[in-house]
Amino acid sequence: MTDNTIAPRSRKVRVLATLGPASNTPEMIRTLFQAGADAFRINMSHGDQASKGEIVQAIRGMEREFGRPTTILADLQGPKLRVGRFAGGRVELTHGSTFVLDQDETPGDATRVRLPHREIFEAIEPGARLLLDDGKLVLRVTEHDADRIETLVEVGGPLSDNKGLNVPDVVVPMAALTQKDRSDLAFAIDAGVDWIALSFVQRPEDLWEARKLIGGKAALLAKIEKPAAIERLEEIVEACDGVMVARGDLGVELPPQSVPPLQKRIVETARRMGRPVVVATQMLESMIQSPSPTRAEVSDVATAIYDGADAIMLSAESAAGAWPVESVAMMNAIGDAVERDPAHGDRIHFTVTRPDPTTADALAEAAKNIAATVSASAIICYTSSGSTARRIARERPAVPILVLTPKLETARRLGLLWGTHNVHTRDVDAFEEMVAKAKRMALRQNVAKAGDVVVVMAGVPFRTPGSTNVLHVVRIVGDELKGYKGQAEG
Repeated sequence: MTDNTIAPRSRKVRVLATLGPASNTPEMIRTLFQAGADAFRINMSHGDQASKGEIVQAIRGMEREFGRPTTILADLQGPKLRVGRFAGGRVELTHGSTFVLDQDETPGDATRVRLPHREIFEAIEPGARLLLDDGKLVLRVTEHDADRIETLVEVGGPLSDNKGLNVPDVVVPMAALTQKDRSDLAFAIDAGVDWIALSFVQRPEDLWEARKLIGGKAALLAKIEKPAAIERLEEIVEACDGVMVARGDLGVELPPQSVPPLQKRIVETARRMGRPVVVATQMLESMIQSPSPTRAEVSDVATAIYDGADAIMLSAESAAGAWPVESVAMMNAIGDAVERDPAHGDRIHFTVTRPDPTTADALAEAAKNIAATVSASAIICYTSSGSTARRIARERPAVPILVLTPKLETARRLGLLWGTHNVHTRDVDAFEEMVAKAKRMALRQNVAKAGDVVVVMAGVPFRTPGSTNVLHVVRIVGDELKGYKGQAEG
């Protein structure tokens, strides 16, 4: 087994970098990791499955090189709503005119176009908005029947073939998984990714099919990008393993000024319910073309970190931009700077995360408090499923969380979790072994030094998932590595 000797990041917020044409070679993936990327997103909307498989293999190769379990998230495209084609390829819709969407396959003109989504005709209501081309054009439904939707153009402009359509005011009864998504999901699971992200979730039921198809082989992340999802937010968070604040489509379907308070609400809800939360989209947008971000973008990223988000994500900045390494390095630098702010610790605790009435939750809260009281250098937890690590991370302790797990898949999945340094290592069989190994690993992983105090959490009997019931405070002495120098812990 690899000797994991890479020191933890100095920051606790995770950086999730999207890979694409600008960054999908083994050399670039390695460079992004060194610049600060903790996890990698593969966007299944673009490219073929074979190329995605090569990316997964490149990440796993880097993982072996650095000896650090690395998280891979496969982001499914989801159902894309689009209008049909126009006779001239493009038309101009004028304010105040009537525009019809219908089932006629004849190429459209300035008065009508085909809408090849029967579900919208069934769900739409008079007064509802239809947004075209990422919200640039706005139509208001005046009347409709089973084959025809008549609208008033409230915001006009150019409209060309196959432009996207958003329906923010009604729940469209569409399956969350398309046939392409099912194929991509099966491929991603076979390739060994760690997280599956489901797009355009509107209700908790949308997660059921994906959960069944995943079959426990990956964690499930729900992307919150539809207004309907906000109405059932707690149910959706309860039904998934993590959430993403997908501000792109959320900002299309809602007024821009509504997105910041919703972002805070989603982050708070996920934290309170113990689910990792990723804030994504347009975080350093100007760095697609510029080597440095705007001050407003830096403040935006900082806000997500102050709110206690588990991870911050780069999209086109690292996937297709001109400055992918610089974008990751900037995310890393912002995280470091914000977390060095003396006020950071107080601000991330604005969200109250009350423990559930369980032994494990009580011990997680106690571990945070004890670590602060005795000035411990780290909290060390043994976990099989990852639940103990999630409970500790929910408390947002001031010290690193060193996670020791016998399951490589658990170590990888925890890569989106705030403040954790995850190590794949053999399990222990006895209390004395647990304490001795915790001290050795704290030294080997550079989270503590001789003379430091660490807090250890585990479950007895050992090798029993869900049995967390031990909290132990121990001081490291100088000879803990005696007899182990140069050996892989395993």
